[in-house]
Amino acid sequence: MKNRIAALFGIQYPIIQAGMVWCSGWRLASAVSNAGGLGIIGAGSMYPEVLLEHIQKCKKATSKPFAVNVPLLYPNVQHVMDIIVAEGVKIVFTSAGNPASWTGFLKERGIVVVHVIANTKFALKAEACGVDAVVAEGFEAGGHNGREETTTLCLMPMVKAAVQIPVIAAGGIGGGAAMLAAFALGAEGVQIGSAFAVAEESSAHPNFKHKILNAGEGDTKLRMKKLVPVRLLKNEFADAIANAESEGADAEGLKHLLGRARAKLGMFEGDMNEGELEIGQVSAMLNDIKPAAVILNRIWQEFLIEKNRLNTLEFSE
Repeated sequence: MKNRIAALFGIQYPIIQAGMVWCSGWRLASAVSNAGGLGIIGAGSMYPEVLLEHIQKCKKATSKPFAVNVPLLYPNVQHVMDIIVAEGVKIVFTSAGNPASWTGFLKERGIVVVHVIANTKFALKAEACGVDAVVAEGFEAGGHNGREETTTLCLMPMVKAAVQIPVIAAGGIGGGAAMLAAFALGAEGVQIGSAFAVAEESSAHPNFKHKILNAGEGDTKLRMKKLVPVRLLKNEFADAIANAESEGADAEGLKHLLGRARAKLGMFEGDMNEGELEIGQVSAMLNDIKPAAVILNRIWQEFLIEKNRLNTLEFSE
């Protein structure tokens, strides 16, 4: 398949595994890249020295392209960027911050830059900064989210109409039919998180993976909008956040309740009661734990099947 995203990254399939905190280390990234997609190491949950180790291990595990996701609001960004350059990483996805701060630095060093956005305003800003593509991430997505609560179905065509660079759709995409829908709206690639969070190679704790598989419709909610909006899976911590918000808690109150290392406690260490469990709405559609290559191939085959099915439909005039 020839499209701008596949060509930009040098990959076989325009399927990108999202950079997820505590889920996307070198094992998952290399497995996705080896299967023909683009694997991403999520630097958001890594100290610089840990990121260095993951990059080096990923380079040994795959000869194919992979990327690093860097949340720009996190500390140690300069150190992280220096490691990325020194290790010869060719693709960087930036998020949670101003793309103007680092796009030029990366582009000057021959690195492909993609920025994650949740509205058209920031898509245009990212394009003006010189990024090579944007990820249009809708309200359905897990983890940190846009305050506007715009769904992927609405966001994707608006961003596509606004910019000239390729657009990657994210949020609510866990299978081939959703991927095809995103392409119908103008996407040239899809970024998938939740479906890969339950992959065998994901570094998420087994408790978290099984809680994702047991999630039902409506079991995730967007919380902490007064602090940093994040989609959470229901548990005691999420209920505490909901109660605090209903009582009018401000950003400082939510920050106090959140504390430190709450996401690590849940997603990586396996505390399903007090941990912060970030996952998307598509969790209600996930049913099993499989190797990343199997997941990617299943999505691609579903995409082709649905594409062919639509091509055979006849409509009366």
